[in-house]
Formats: sequence, structure tokens, C-alpha cells
Amino acid sequence: MADRMAFFSTPRAERARRDARERVGDWREVYRPGSLLPVVGGQAERCMDCGLPFCHSACPLGNLVPEWNRLVAEADWRAAAARLLATNNFPEFTGRLCPAPCESACVLAIDGAAVTIKNVELAIADRAWDEGWDGPRPPQPEGTADRGGGAGWGGGWRVAVIGSGPAGLAAAQQLTRAGHATTVYERADRAGGLLRYGIPPFRLEKHRLERRLDQLRAEGTAFRTGVWVGRDVPGEELRAGYDALVVAVGATARRELPVPGRELPGVHQAMEYLTWANRADEGDCPASPVSAEGRHVVIVGGGDTAADCLGTALRQRAASVTQLDINPRPPQGRAPDQPWPVHPKVYRETTSHEESAAASAGPRVFAAATVGFEPGPDGRLGAVRFAEAEPADRSPRAGTERSLPAQLALIALGFTGPEPDQPLFAQLGLATGPEGTLARNDGFASEAEGVFVAGDAGRGQSLIVWAIAEGRAAAAAVDRYLRGRTELPAPINASARALTL
Repeated sequence: MADRMAFFSTPRAERARRDARERVGDWREVYRPGSLLPVVGGQAERCMDCGLPFCHSACPLGNLVPEWNRLVAEADWRAAAARLLATNNFPEFTGRLCPAPCESACVLAIDGAAVTIKNVELAIADRAWDEGWDGPRPPQPEGTADRGGGAGWGGGWRVAVIGSGPAGLAAAQQLTRAGHATTVYERADRAGGLLRYGIPPFRLEKHRLERRLDQLRAEGTAFRTGVWVGRDVPGEELRAGYDALVVAVGATARRELPVPGRELPGVHQAMEYLTWANRADEGDCPASPVSAEGRHVVIVGGGDTAADCLGTALRQRAASVTQLDINPRPPQGRAPDQPWPVHPKVYRETTSHEESAAASAGPRVFAAATVGFEPGPDGRLGAVRFAEAEPADRSPRAGTERSLPAQLALIALGFTGPEPDQPLFAQLGLATGPEGTLARNDGFASEAEGVFVAGDAGRGQSLIVWAIAEGRAAAAAVDRYLRGRTELPAPINASARALTL
């Protein structure tokens, strides 16, 4: 029997990482293999099994955290896997990539020692794969007997999902398992969206993505990659061939930095840089054509994408890497206006920052407003000019400008929504809202009959856990539209937002 008072006697312990100086020499995941198993049971035992678990409210998937914590503490791993997979299609992704708002809402986080929910989740997910508990679940023919005169497999309807990021994949898997003939369209040459080309392998090794895609194929989901819907296949043609569409094209419109010298060779968007690095790792080219090797690098931005650029540049053997964040340095602890249980903006160091410190690669500069890019003698980028940012409006403070030598600058300022003026949107009659995202109602339906919007395309730039929740909920909406009812879970509605005060 697990100790229900273990949170008193067992300190918080996280998954062990490989030495920072070792891991920058390869592209493998940063964590020490097998490092979860010696500690995860005791960490799961720390869960208080609260009467009102705020971790549920903080997680848009509604993960049954206390239940699978208790089952792991009792060493019932198979039952724990069943509870985890009941709410999350891809826990091996969220366990590696999600910033864990559930931990911020853990009752133990009030004292700063939350249960390591993310580590427990990852341990369950990886063991489920190792033991074969997370195998393909193709629909059974009797599950589609009432689906009427559709043209799909087993009498089910035909559904097209446009986009193969986490929202599109989650929607596709749910719809396939419900018995619908589901086809995923992806404009890139491989499926996965940002999981494929935006996330470096040291955070998500791609064999894990391939394994999940193979599972979807084994269940019956079809993939058509290298097909740009709206250009290669008109939206009207797709609409005529399917009973419903799910538009999950993501929020890939990148924020720009309109300062002098932006056009100089050597200044790139972060996602261009990360995509080439991932392609090189996939073997598409011997080396990235946008490499940091031997160069002084400046990264403009302070989020996860900037951190991914930092870790990538270190592995490419950059001469130095400096990160400029326009925001002031966050506090170490919760600010008064961000009390428990909200996910606070506090000072965090990613594994990439840990590696940068170990290599003495360069500083992380806060309250830094980038004001321009300067050419070198060869006409390419030679320096990045920045100034201290005014606290009130983040404008450059007069008299504080200085330059950093740079041969590569990466703009990592996030995304605003789906790329505007895509032919697909006009072809399907999709409208955009004031924030640039695709308009939809609270049930994920657009104004176009039978067309639904899921993920960042409708929500705007968000977290992977929200994308999966959106995909699951949109799939339930599509199933209800086609059948008049649904048994699929819908963890959120389209207007749901993270916990705030």
C-alpha cells in the first residue's frame, strides 16, 4: 500500500540529465536513459490525491493525474497506462515537450515542491510502449454499423484532416478509431508538423514520432504528404470528396522584426533555421545550409523556440551564442498577480541554457530591444545592435545602444496565426477573426458547412497539450455532425482558456 503522507517525507526529485558538456556532442535526448525508473514510484507516491485536484483544471486534456499517480505508486503500471491513454493520445510527446501547467497547479506547488507529474507521465508512456500496451486500436466493424450511407470504410463517413501537427494527428486518430475513413493531408514531405521540423531531436527524437505515425497507419488513418491543399488540390475538390473537413494547419505566420538591416544575408527566421537542422538530422542533406558552425550567433527572442535555437547552435559548434530577450528577467518565484494555481511567468532555465552555461557560450540578456542589423565588410551580417528596453513600453532607451558581433542572427519572436491569404481559406469560405486566426464557433465549426477548425489555426500560438485537446474535441464535434451523436470525449470547447486571474 502506497504511503499517502509521502509528500512529507519524500523530497521532489526530477529525471536525471546527461552531463551538459557531453550532450552538446550529439543530437540524442538530453536525459539519462533509464533515469526515471529508480525514482518515479516514490515521486508518484508524493501525490496527495486531493479532493479537488487543480491539476485537472490546469490540464486542458483533463488528465487523471491523481489516479495514475496512485497506480504507479502501487506498481500497477498497466492500469496506470490505461488511465493515462484514456485522456491523452500522445503522452510521450507531452511528457517531453509540455511545460506542465499541471505541476504549477499542484497543491504542493504552494510550497514550491510540486509532484513531478510530467516525469511520471513520461515514465508511464514509455513503459506502455515497451510493454506493448499502447498498440494500434483499429475500429471494429460493428462500431460503424449505424453510420448510414457514407462512402467510407465499414459504412463510415469520409473525413479529411488538413495538417499533421499534434491537433491534426489527435483529431485523425480519434476519428479513425470511431470508424470514419480518415485521410491526413500534409504539405511537407513528411508528417508531423512542428513535431517533425520545429522541435530539435534532443527534445524529441524522431523515431518516437515515426512510431506513433506507424500506429495511426495500422489503425487505418491514411496520409498524403507533399500535398498542399488549396494549391495542389483545390479546397472545393476536397470538400466534394469528403463528408467533413478538419482544418488544422497550425499558426505558422512568423512574427517579424522590422528594423534596419533585416534583409542582410545571415538574418533568418528561427523556424527556417530549425527546419534545416532537422532535415540534416533526417539525412536530407549532409549539413544544414543555415549553420551556426564557427559563427557568432545572436538569437532574438526569449521563448521555447529561442531555446531550441540555442541548443541547436551549440551542437553546431557556434563560436558564441547570445540570446536577447526584450522582456525583463522574470522573478524567481511567483509574482503577487500570478498566485497559485495559475501557471506563473518565473525565471526558468531550459536544458539549452544549462548547456550554454557549461560551455560558457554567451550571455542571456534581458530587457534588450533589438534596433538593427549591421553589415560586415563582405556585405553580410556583421553585428546586431540593441539597447536597453524601457520597462513601460519596451522601447529602446536612448544612450544605451551597443553592438554584438554576429554572422548569424535568428528571429524567434513566435507566431501570430495561420499564414494569411492561403488559397484554401477562400476556397472553403473560411473567415479570419481580428487576431488573424480562423473563425469558428464554440463547437469548432466554421461558417462553411461540414468544415471544422482545430488547434493553433483557431486558437493562436499555444502549447502542445492544448493542441491535442483541441484535436480530440474537434473530432467529437465532427462525429456528432456526421452521426447526430458521439461517444468521443470532448475535453474542451473552442473558447476554453488556461487558468488566469
